Amino acid sequence: MSYREIEFLSDGEFKRLCGVSRKTCSAMVEVVGPALDRRGRKGGQAKLSVEDQLLVALEYWREYRSQFHIGVSWGLHETTVGRIVRKVEDLLVKCGKFRLPSQRQLYQPGWEWKVMMVDVGEIEIERPKKNRNATTAANKNVTP
Repeated sequence: MSYREIEFLSDGEFKRLCGVSRKTCSAMVEVVGPALDRRGRKGGQAKLSVEDQLLVALEYWREYRSQFHIGVSWGLHETTVGRIVRKVEDLLVKCGKFRLPSQRQLYQPGWEWKVMMVDVGEIEIERPKKNRNATTAANKNVTP
């Protein structure tokens, strides 16, 4: 699914799909666009547009899918997906506009919480019960 296909979604559906609003997405494209756009440069051209590369990164962060699965859905190799995600992430962090507040900032007096999000997934893991009778004891003399 390319950026051209989701342009026509409503604002609510766009945010549901990407995890960010349309305004934030366009601000991200403005930040990463000059660095990711390869038109007019030496070397191979990118298979995906700047917007599509940003969508790959947002999909990776939002859906917690493996790079292999994202690569299959976009027609890319999983290492290419990893490179795209790392490039986009580094550019957004370097920009500073999309940086999350640090723990020091959060615990300073006067910090006002605007939104608090918690992402928790609890899955009970079945483990074998520790049972003393479950192990078989044998003498060293008996075993060959």
